[in-house]
Amino acid sequence: MKTALSIAGSDSSGGAGIQADIKTMTVNGVYAMSAVTALTAQNTTGVQGIFEVPPEFLAQQLDCVFTDIPPDAVKIGMVSSTGLIQVIAEKLRQYKAVNIVVDPVMVSTSGARLISADAVDALKRLLLPLATVLTPNIPETEVLSGMTVKTAADMERAAKAISDTYGCAVLCKGGHQLNDANDLLYRSGEARWFNGRRINNPNTHGTGCTLSSAIAANLAKGYGLDEAVERAKDYISEALGAMLNLGAGSGPMNHAFDLAGEFAKEARK
Repeated sequence: MKTALSIAGSDSSGGAGIQADIKTMTVNGVYAMSAVTALTAQNTTGVQGIFEVPPEFLAQQLDCVFTDIPPDAVKIGMVSSTGLIQVIAEKLRQYKAVNIVVDPVMVSTSGARLISADAVDALKRLLLPLATVLTPNIPETEVLSGMTVKTAADMERAAKAISDTYGCAVLCKGGHQLNDANDLLYRSGEARWFNGRRINNPNTHGTGCTLSSAIAANLAKGYGLDEAVERAKDYISEALGAMLNLGAGSGPMNHAFDLAGEFAKEARK
């Protein structure tokens, strides 16, 4: 069985972060593992607190995973400080990690800032050059490129600038009132648009985590990047289309929409 590792923060409400990553990787057919960068106290209405793990403990988690069950792909999500970024970069190089998907999480769906200002520089310097593909949303694309992104042409220019700077592929995600559900993959001087179907669902908590984890799972299974992105977009469309409605704020999607069987059945009344 192929394996994938999520390096990210925990979401106590289960819709994003490590919890969403594990659900997504499992449903996409790989064995999921995790290295927790932070605990968050959050629900669908917002983030109430963040408790970051010490860099030394994150290093221990990564050593345990890589020396026992080496991952076929790695997804990196919320990393809030320079010390954690330094550890991750060091361990990825040490263990020659492959298929690295970096979701440069900076702000939560509810608007809470999830990374310190100095850590953004460390992210750019140490982690992004190791990535196979980055998956920034529009605000994150603007931070990484230093450009304002208002149009599809802006997305292409910004994605090219990021790819040229860090030497990796970039999947610039639409949304945020731009290009609806259409995403742009830029790599090796070529751009390809992936048109998605817009799902009229206000519950979008964890969409970024889910997409990047699905890409990692498909890369782990041996799909090329284009097909991994296409399959990941199909998965997230179905998960949103299941129209799960939980919580008082921006709720989670149904990561397990594709599960059906004896163990998924509700108890008989």
